Amino acid sequence: MANHKSAEKRARQTIKKTERNRFYRTRLKNITKAVREAAAKNDKNAANEAFKIANKSIHAMVSRGFLKKQTASRRVSRLALLVNKIA
Repeated sequence: MANHKSAEKRARQTIKKTERNRFYRTRLKNITKAVREAAAKNDKNAANEAFKIANKSIHAMVSRGFLKKQTASRRVSRLALLVNKIA
């Protein structure tokens, strides 16, 4: 356990940050999974709707500082390719 006031504060901040990161990481996986499942079913409308939500959410994570800009662009790009493959 922390012995100094600053170390106690750092421990509290780490717990908060860990929870927040876990929330965003899980959300990112779920929205990506929704797009991939819709694409796997060849459901163009559902895939497009899921992609719109994913695109908005991923870029929101960039503005919150959870993802880097290039990482978000790469993820969105790969999802877009997947959605566009549906005939």
